[in-house]
Amino acid sequence: MQDVYTRLTLLRRPRILARAARLGAQNYSRQRDLRRILGYGTLPKPVAAVMQLLELESAQDTARKAGEAGYSLIRHVDVLIALAGEAAFLRNTATRPKTETAAFQDRRSAAAEATAPCP
Repeated sequence: MQDVYTRLTLLRRPRILARAARLGAQNYSRQRDLRRILGYGTLPKPVAAVMQLLELESAQDTARKAGEAGYSLIRHVDVLIALAGEAAFLRNTATRPKTETAAFQDRRSAAAEATAPCP
């Protein structure tokens, strides 16, 4: 079984589909688009969403290659856009440095630190 990153890098589609997905991914909104594609309800975690999108895209690509009457180019591009957007989201979260949570951050301002503490 391949991991998510390997499956994403091995994905090969016609140039026109890949280009449409890249252009559409610039306006991708996880809340809006992923709900529409995967169905309404709670959003899955990014890795789970990518796995679901890979399965949907594989079915769309099989239908495209077979020339099925039910194949929708618009649906295929929508799934590819979501896949590109989720892949970018995964890359950004993997490279983002880990920060402390708000509970551990010191929220005092510089002005508050300069004043003497209360007696």
